[in-house]
Amino acid sequence: MSVIHGSAGKLVHDGLVETELVRAETPNRMGRVALGLLAALVVVLVAGAAGFLVFVSSLDRVERDPPGSADAIVALTGGAQRIGDAIELLGRGFGGRLLITGVNERTSREEIARLSPGQRRLVECCVDLDYRARNTVGNAEETRRWVRENGFRSLIVVTSNYHMPRTMAELDHALPQVEKVPHPVVTRTVDPAGWWASVATARLLAGEYAKYLMVSLRTRVTAGGGADEARARGRAREPADEVARR
Repeated sequence: MSVIHGSAGKLVHDGLVETELVRAETPNRMGRVALGLLAALVVVLVAGAAGFLVFVSSLDRVERDPPGSADAIVALTGGAQRIGDAIELLGRGFGGRLLITGVNERTSREEIARLSPGQRRLVECCVDLDYRARNTVGNAEETRRWVRENGFRSLIVVTSNYHMPRTMAELDHALPQVEKVPHPVVTRTVDPAGWWASVATARLLAGEYAKYLMVSLRTRVTAGGGADEARARGRAREPADEVARR
């Protein structure tokens, strides 16, 4: 058996020590990384839970009349009470015209009129039905088209209380220049105050909160597009305004 002496022996010894130190530090480094990831996950979960509680607490528990009238009313389908409330607001003069967006292709105007038998004439003359929209994004797009065609500057928005935050985010993005007044519809089937006592309600609100976060992120990222479009429309009007002044 040979023995390594002198400087060569020292180099071998130092190399072995260094290798052992690296081996000892590797688990420690991995542990610190895992601990950091765990801490970040805890922060995300706590922030998400806090945000969800704020979201739920912001939902209306009681229906109230709008503070004033608007040029028009838009109702998003998803429940008969939404349509009934919107037609009632129209009949009481809170708006001059009503758009019901997201109507099923098999639903006729006659069936809509049956929801408010006393307002049949109003449904025939002053209610527009949108059959194109399939989701909230589509609702906002069709509402924008309708508003521009009619030149409306203010809207009363009718949808369920839990759906209102996401709806307003979409409409604010699609129609930043139009004043919007929310009219949340409150039903007994979804009780934000006792969400924790119902698995179905908790699942619905959690899903809606997640969708709202995604919409908020998307609309903020693409917010510049709406502003550019508004400026483009303004520039397009400038020549006409100049001619009018002459």
